[in-house]
Amino acid sequence: MRELLAADPELQARFDAVRRFGAGIRSSEYHLTNACNIRCKGCWFFTYEFQKSAKENTSLADLKAFVAAETARGINAALLIGGEPTLFADRIAVYRDAMPYVTISTNGLKPLPRAGFEDITVAVSLFGGGPLDDELRAIRPNGKRFTDLFDTALENYRDDPRAGFIYALSEDGIDYIDDTVRRIRDNGNRVHFNFYSSYDSDDPLYAVRTRELLTEALRVRAAYPETVISHPYSIEVMITGRSHWGEFGYDVCPSVSSANAAHNARIRNGNPVLPMFNTWAADLETVHFCCTSGHCASCRDSQAVFSWLMVSPHRFTESAEQLWTWVQLAESYWSQFSWSPFHPSYQEGA
Repeated sequence: MRELLAADPELQARFDAVRRFGAGIRSSEYHLTNACNIRCKGCWFFTYEFQKSAKENTSLADLKAFVAAETARGINAALLIGGEPTLFADRIAVYRDAMPYVTISTNGLKPLPRAGFEDITVAVSLFGGGPLDDELRAIRPNGKRFTDLFDTALENYRDDPRAGFIYALSEDGIDYIDDTVRRIRDNGNRVHFNFYSSYDSDDPLYAVRTRELLTEALRVRAAYPETVISHPYSIEVMITGRSHWGEFGYDVCPSVSSANAAHNARIRNGNPVLPMFNTWAADLETVHFCCTSGHCASCRDSQAVFSWLMVSPHRFTESAEQLWTWVQLAESYWSQFSWSPFHPSYQEGA
């Protein structure tokens, strides 16, 4: 690696910049609430009854003490999930006041106010695209269906530099990808590709049309390079589950909770993990298994897969071209966060 960097000053500079920023991030994930205003089909949180695994602590005083303890152990980046975080802006504010890097994952139905939350990254979920999004997500807690969830999310975050869409691609939605990305572009947002895992299915990662899905995803990325953040390499790994050196799975996933004793052997197997990373339940006491469901065979979580790529620069040292790929992967990953120096609005001085 040293030889490759020494031979290319620009590669050296960009590698150093992205490594320096990444090394300063110490993140954990927090279930801000067990409540949600919709019931997405296949949602791992409700499929596996996470809302019943830990009683929600509603005390702001307890939350402030908990967040203070988290910052004391060195955590400076919070990913707030749920449930639905926008239901409790006052809890988001506790993290905002204590940590410089805060991101929420939202279904988009309820907007996060801009005033007071200017530096919060907003990751808006989207499943399948086109009519599939309503089919998969537009379901009230009482089971009643509604329409135009994607339109509502677009309206809530129009021209909002904090907001980007996390678009879970589906083999059933191949024909909708282009139009969906175009609408996101026209709305003044950007998009990061994920892969839809239907956790309530007997075959959550079925792959009948994988090659067709990958081809279309790459075509759309090339057609909308300023809108689709995802690097072509990460798109392929996300859809296929394979990198050039191995297959994504529990033994290599870095997004496991360091304080969960179930991972003692995993942490010792030599594959990198995110330092100090934990996923905390809404009771502020329980440490969940990992950043998502804990059902590894059916997981293709975008943050977990991307973290796997980010902690693996040593796998990209066979050539300068490979190392450039890793640098561009890292830049694209950090560019999704509005608080990152790799985000367009940050670079423009917004």
